[in-house]
Amino acid sequence: MGFWDKFLSNEVLISAIVGWTVAQVLKTLIDFGLNKSFTPERLVGSGGMPSSHSATVCGLTTASALCYGVDSFQFAISFILAAVVMYDAIGVRQETGKQAKLLNLIMEQDWFNLDNQEIQKRLKEFVGHTPLQVAAGAALGIILAFVVHQSYL
Repeated sequence: MGFWDKFLSNEVLISAIVGWTVAQVLKTLIDFGLNKSFTPERLVGSGGMPSSHSATVCGLTTASALCYGVDSFQFAISFILAAVVMYDAIGVRQETGKQAKLLNLIMEQDWFNLDNQEIQKRLKEFVGHTPLQVAAGAALGIILAFVVHQSYL
């Protein structure tokens, strides 16, 4: 069995990749619908609806449960990883985004005396998620893991 055959036969890995890919595409389409403009960075960037981080780790965790059982070390590791990633997305990363937004507003003020080139180096504001974005990503990842699992049966 060749590398790609082995790679594609790894249901857990494929579930995680499918979760991330579908979430990123949906995020880009939702952003396009809301802003009426295509932003290529949304295809790979963080933040936004749904959370691709949550979709990835929940796809991984669900596939681990389906393939190895909820009593397996594979499930245990992926479950803890998912909890940490989703907690971080809602907490630390969301706060980072709020701070970046405020700092960007401060840098735009005339009294800050930055030239145009410096102002264009804005801090990234889309780094965290709301609880709804994380929940949507989690649900998406779980559903997609079941879809992938059905295709492996």
